[in-house]
Amino acid sequence: MKSVAIFCAASENIAPGYFEVAAEVGNLLGRLGATLVYGGARFGLMEATAKAAKISGARIVGVVPRILEERDRVSSLLDEKVPCNNLSDRKDIMLTRSDVIVALPGGVGTLDEIFHVAAAATIGYHSKRVVLYNANGFWNGLMSVLGEMSDEGFVRAGLHNIIIVVNSIEELETIIKEV
Repeated sequence: MKSVAIFCAASENIAPGYFEVAAEVGNLLGRLGATLVYGGARFGLMEATAKAAKISGARIVGVVPRILEERDRVSSLLDEKVPCNNLSDRKDIMLTRSDVIVALPGGVGTLDEIFHVAAAATIGYHSKRVVLYNANGFWNGLMSVLGEMSDEGFVRAGLHNIIIVVNSIEELETIIKEV
């Protein structure tokens, strides 16, 4: 059984279409018999992904920082709760517990997670990829910036093999099955 880490928004204040994308990804994980590894919050795209995954039969692992517990923001959908001290610990645990990482639309926290994983891969700590699910072109701007950085020599060659972009659920399914 594959474990798929999902990085995404915990915000509720985003367009409804992104919640549909999150549910679509959750359904895919259940259909593939995968385990969802995510941040464990009961809000936003995190909860939407977990709910759809749970309904579809996926196992749900929440990597939960202490502050989420203290603020009563932990999802009730978890099959396994992995406590951690902070966001840095959470990223490392999610990386260790997953076979592939998928980033749905998100904010600063999602960007931090993407770059944490990508930076570690570029220097050889692991060989996992980060798949950006480009719903509604969400990641186009980021890829443009990374392209400019690469053109100027600031990004190591091969980053395009670590951070990859998919534009459909079918492409995402293919990537997950290949891992």
